[in-house]
Amino acid sequence: MNDDDRGAGRAVRPRRADARRNEKALLDAAAAVFVTSGVDAPVRDIAAKAGVGTATIYRHFPTRADLIIAVYRHQVEACAEAGPALLAAGETPYAALGRWIDLFVDFLVTKHGLAAVLRSDSGGFETLHAYFLDRLVPVCAELLDAAAAAGEIRSDIEAIELMRGVGNLCIGADSDPRYDARRLAGILIAGLRLPR
Repeated sequence: MNDDDRGAGRAVRPRRADARRNEKALLDAAAAVFVTSGVDAPVRDIAAKAGVGTATIYRHFPTRADLIIAVYRHQVEACAEAGPALLAAGETPYAALGRWIDLFVDFLVTKHGLAAVLRSDSGGFETLHAYFLDRLVPVCAELLDAAAAAGEIRSDIEAIELMRGVGNLCIGADSDPRYDARRLAGILIAGLRLPR
């Protein structure tokens, strides 16, 4: 029996619940700081927001790129989970779509900084972008379909079109504090509404 055979039978021990909660708190704090201050924000600001020391952040994420990629994946999952949750919460589908787009805008503002960090790793960036599309396009489509079926919005818009439109409205939001991408995305969503 070789070393690979001995290790194959071992179960991977799941991480403790408190470790998962701590990592989620770090990622939430980093995402919030990235939205307001960009991906170059000092680690000490993220640590302060999370209520931990900087060493804790470096223990979880040894490099800034590791932290940014983890925030990116965390935000994709949060957006993916939020769509169905917003629909199930009993709001109108149009209201759920609007709230989801707000979350998506926050994510996109953070995502724009990711491209600069991963410029040297185009393969890694392409993999993350494919993950982003695979997870979020179906969620946006579900929200659009529900709002169209309820007669609240026009039915001739594709999820990828809306997501690209919102994405284009977010360009520049990370470099100009006077630019309100959420407000502009709200105007775009209002334009989908059918007259009553």
